[in-house]
Amino acid sequence: MNKYWLMIALWCPMLVWSQRVAFINPGKSDETYWVTASQSMQLAAESLNMDLEVRYAQREHLRSFDIARELIARPAASRPEYVIFSNDHAVSPELLRLFEPSGIKCFLAYSKPTLHERAQTGGPRQKYKNWIGSLEPKAQDAGYLTAKALIGKGRSMKLHAPDGRLHMVAIAGDRSTNSSILRNAGMRQAVKEAGDVVLEQEVYGDWTRDKAAEQAQWLYERYPLARLVWAGNDLMAFGAMQTLEQRHGVVGKTVLFSGVNTSDEALQDLRIGRLSALAGGHFITGAWALVMIYDHHHGKDFANEGLELELPMFALFTPALADRFQQVFNSKTQKIDFRKYSKALNPRVQRYAFGFEQLLK
Repeated sequence: MNKYWLMIALWCPMLVWSQRVAFINPGKSDETYWVTASQSMQLAAESLNMDLEVRYAQREHLRSFDIARELIARPAASRPEYVIFSNDHAVSPELLRLFEPSGIKCFLAYSKPTLHERAQTGGPRQKYKNWIGSLEPKAQDAGYLTAKALIGKGRSMKLHAPDGRLHMVAIAGDRSTNSSILRNAGMRQAVKEAGDVVLEQEVYGDWTRDKAAEQAQWLYERYPLARLVWAGNDLMAFGAMQTLEQRHGVVGKTVLFSGVNTSDEALQDLRIGRLSALAGGHFITGAWALVMIYDHHHGKDFANEGLELELPMFALFTPALADRFQQVFNSKTQKIDFRKYSKALNPRVQRYAFGFEQLLK
């Protein structure tokens, strides 16, 4: 886009043809985290005058391929110009293969291919020329921040076992998703730094409440000294809490829990002390991805900063930050100006500042 048309875009955005972007959401259409992610993307799309279509895979990863085929089969006028998807359950190699001949540009958000999958995908703009880049939240931060806060709370409540150490069990998400692997690595880093914590076992709850409740049952039986439960998301923390209460334990007293995500239930549990540590804000990744796509489309390629960006987006929530978050994001009339983060619209922006807490100020 030349300077003349960019000037028109700035002063009369409705005269400029909206970019068509589709998001293949890996979650369920009633799943708080992924719905919030889609809602934040819609806020960004409205701010940037983009046409966003959200399709939910309903946590059935094979459905992602069906959605891709349907998007590709559309007439050119209704086909998206860009598609955003996550590598949940290792879907990216096949999605990149499907989209490549279509000319639809691909952007990976939330989770990119693992090192093992790189043999199939290569990097952006290599084997698949239409894979233009990726953006991930620094997932280690989620594991590290919550584990460190959980350990600190355990110390302050003197929940050490007779051996003088704090005993922890961990319920992680899954074995293959990059964000899950990195959250676990952050958690283990906090345990290593602590020096007085025994990580008894790490299991996989598949991100669900029911599976985590089942896993927690035998974890409690096997490790009766465990007083700290680290969970990779909020739903798994809730499942482990449920099992503890069925065993007549007291959540937040006899056993402490941490979680990730900003569901209303998680924020309320943080306020009343059922959750001892909570990190979140990374749902905004998709919205930031739209800013990068906007810039790419308008001639300001993000390649000079990197094709695969991993940036800090997690915040460790306090009750006060939880209140501010709900005030901003639960408002029906809330508008957030994502335009000011665009390099194409703001030549003075040299590097992307894609945090989360800044949106609440």
